[in-house]
Amino acid sequence: MKHTKEQQHLHEAHADPVAPWRKWGPYVSERSWAGVREDYSADGNAWAYFPHDHARSRAYRWGEDGLAGICDRYQVMTFALALWNERDPILKERLFGLTPNEGNHGEDVKEYYFYLDSTPTHSYLKWNYKYPQCAYPYQQLIDGNKRRGPTDPELELLDTGAFHQDRYFDVFVEYAKAGPEDIVIRIEAINRGPDTAPLHILPHLWFRNRWSWGDDEYPEPRIRMGEPSRTHLTLVADDSCCLSIGRLPFSYRLGAYQLYAQPGGRPLFTDNETNAELLFGAKAKNRSRFVKDAFHRHLIHGEQCVNPQQFGTKSCLDYRFDVPPGESAVVRLRLTNREMERPLAGVETALQSRRDEADEFYAALQPKTTTADERRVQRQALAGLLWSKQIYRFDVSKWLKGDNPAEPPPESRAKIRNRHWQHLNSKRIISMPDKWEYPWFAAWDLAFQAVPFALVDAEFA
Repeated sequence: MKHTKEQQHLHEAHADPVAPWRKWGPYVSERSWAGVREDYSADGNAWAYFPHDHARSRAYRWGEDGLAGICDRYQVMTFALALWNERDPILKERLFGLTPNEGNHGEDVKEYYFYLDSTPTHSYLKWNYKYPQCAYPYQQLIDGNKRRGPTDPELELLDTGAFHQDRYFDVFVEYAKAGPEDIVIRIEAINRGPDTAPLHILPHLWFRNRWSWGDDEYPEPRIRMGEPSRTHLTLVADDSCCLSIGRLPFSYRLGAYQLYAQPGGRPLFTDNETNAELLFGAKAKNRSRFVKDAFHRHLIHGEQCVNPQQFGTKSCLDYRFDVPPGESAVVRLRLTNREMERPLAGVETALQSRRDEADEFYAALQPKTTTADERRVQRQALAGLLWSKQIYRFDVSKWLKGDNPAEPPPESRAKIRNRHWQHLNSKRIISMPDKWEYPWFAAWDLAFQAVPFALVDAEFA
């Protein structure tokens, strides 16, 4: 099999600490709210301490989330999709699901999304999401399942009428690597309904917050507008001024990246900072004037809360479409560490090239005696495994002691969980059985662990 292009990528010799063709991948959870790692409560109730309603407004400490998200090996920077149909009460930035106390069968995702394709190096990726054109029925799903008992069927999103008359968008996201750090992106949303419907496609690019967790000054990265062009928009993201990721035997920074995008998007900027005043009351102070939920508040409530100077640590491009029935809206982008004059000219060519290489790889892998349908089933199953790799960052000692000496965690937390795991300082990529989950090793609590799930990437714990 080494004669295929994908096999060459897999076995390519390199001197870098991180294998270049695996540096970027789908290592992003589709939701991280209510994770044990983000729980700084006194009683250990992560669900109550960090509910879904906080996720759009509170900066995560240990990991990011997003729809069809990709990030670098240590999640310094993340790219992901958000959507808005002009009826939802919030931006669709992450998957929604019920907590263990809300679902009649426990915790449960209430979304329809599918991992369609992936190569082992993620040189090609394809993902699909079904986005209703009505207001997403968050409360209806919570109330309906709370009323049901353990012997009753679950109230599913399909049961709420959200897809009546096929009024939804079929959203497809494709990634193809033109090079190890040169990723072309195609987003297509097809209107399956009978009427023209509005849709905002909002590609997001942001830095994980590594600067707000102590009493020391920490240099912040920045995303800003690039040079104007008639053929494309440019966002420039740069972490060159920042400290390297800690506790690695090598220096790790991304440097300057460009997100090139087709014209027509409206650039928005804010900071990946917690909206403390909203979540914790008027006495709490925001670290920045511009906070994580700015895009939500600006688009849905019309607030003037984005940075008018057009820079920050979180950015997006707002593309608004009125999509006729049966037709589609397409957005093309390119995330790269190269400066390019015509960056979007090769997007479709690169996508087709990597599609062909994926076909070549799987044709060599699959037995010739299988049927075409069997090969499709196996290929999508493998895609699900490959898409489900996630970055698991967790320094248990730091989590237990707290990051800021001026704000120590409650003493009770040290007795709730994980006190026997202070040796664990993970920066692993691990394989997840269900990617909607926040990353975990083997159980809800590290205290129950025996061995982790398969470590897909063994580079440097």
